[in-house]
Amino acid sequence: MLLQKPKKNQNVKGNRLLITINVLGSAGPLRFVVNEGELVAAVIDTALKSYAREGRLPVLGSDLNNFLLYCANAGADALSPWETIGSGGGRNFVLCKKPEPTRSVEGGEIPVEAGKPTRKAMINTARKGNGSWKSWINKSLSLKIYSH
Repeated sequence: MLLQKPKKNQNVKGNRLLITINVLGSAGPLRFVVNEGELVAAVIDTALKSYAREGRLPVLGSDLNNFLLYCANAGADALSPWETIGSGGGRNFVLCKKPEPTRSVEGGEIPVEAGKPTRKAMINTARKGNGSWKSWINKSLSLKIYSH
């Protein structure tokens, strides 16, 4: 008597999709297969893990709450993390970081981290405020060019 082994993929419900995710600032897209009924949040998490595993630059981090996924062929609205990836009908997506909240200060806007400006933003603002275009021109013109 010969018994047949059940195949692994016989219990898979729903269609599987090959999706392409372009990450802003990265050299090339990510491609992987997902179930049509998988949530957008799970797809973002998978994309971030795949991106980090491949050692791509720039480093993005792993908190999926800091990212938005857009359908490349649809409107300008980001996909909700609680909808399914197959609901929009698209297979090409764009992943980008959520914009940082900013606070207006004298001399421009600076990013805010939990109500406080970040140290990096304060340093950049200070650098912008101390220099002027006249000093930049003087520094640029004072460069010495040697012929030999």
